[in-house]
Amino acid sequence: MTSSAQSRSRQAGQALTCAALGQAATLALHDELSLTPKPGLVTLVDSGSHRDMDAHTFMRSIFALRRYFAQIAEAGRQGAHFAVLERCGLQAEARMQAATGGINTHRGAIFMLGLLCASAGAATRECGDGLRPAHLRESLQRHWGPALDQRSQRVSTLPGGMAARRLGLRSASKEAALAFPVLFETALPALHSAVARGLTPQRARLDTLFHIMAVLEDSNLAQRGGLAGLRHAQRSAQRFLAEGGAQRPDALVRAQAIGDDFVQRRLSPGGAADTLAAACWLQRVCENA
Repeated sequence: MTSSAQSRSRQAGQALTCAALGQAATLALHDELSLTPKPGLVTLVDSGSHRDMDAHTFMRSIFALRRYFAQIAEAGRQGAHFAVLERCGLQAEARMQAATGGINTHRGAIFMLGLLCASAGAATRECGDGLRPAHLRESLQRHWGPALDQRSQRVSTLPGGMAARRLGLRSASKEAALAFPVLFETALPALHSAVARGLTPQRARLDTLFHIMAVLEDSNLAQRGGLAGLRHAQRSAQRFLAEGGAQRPDALVRAQAIGDDFVQRRLSPGGAADTLAAACWLQRVCENA
């Protein structure tokens, strides 16, 4: 998305409709899918560490979810209780699974981007001077923080949640209860910095992905590779960044080599992918993002 297009999408908060918030979420999921190379993750040209899905699976999923994000943004604008948001998310999961034949392509994004869209819906009702990242965090914590904290204390029955609990990691639910610190304090600043340094959109997203991977306690990695797999992925990302990140001329070759290693180890940083999509969404809808 060009800077002029971003500027057009960041009108005053009152002009940022729920439909626009939802469309931005759909486009952000495509931003994430279209990034390549992307270690262990599905791209438009390969399936990474996944044998049961490819880009076509992801496109069917994105198409099935296209109305969900606008719906949950409207629920947020109406001040819905957390139970309403949760029910909306579960219905979206059912549509995703119907579209993919039961394959989990976007469960994490349904949760994360859904909460962000709901927060944006609430924030645009309350803020008349344009949507900013700080508005979103404040809105999320004020409207649904206590409910998210309670949710984070549930015993998860999902593979990633069970792995996080077993290994003592911060789960996706706890990350949400804390108002997504990795997204707002690591991913968004990294994306902003990469753009400011003149990186192309693809390289800026690649650099951002590695910043996320370097710090996120990604339950997808933990579920696939245990604590050793998670720490290996984090060290690989940290080394990539320490050696120049996506700004290096050979960055794509280096990222592909890391991807080959991840495929051999069956590692897939799905939580980092969701966080990257969320950062791309913030870039589309927020001022000063």
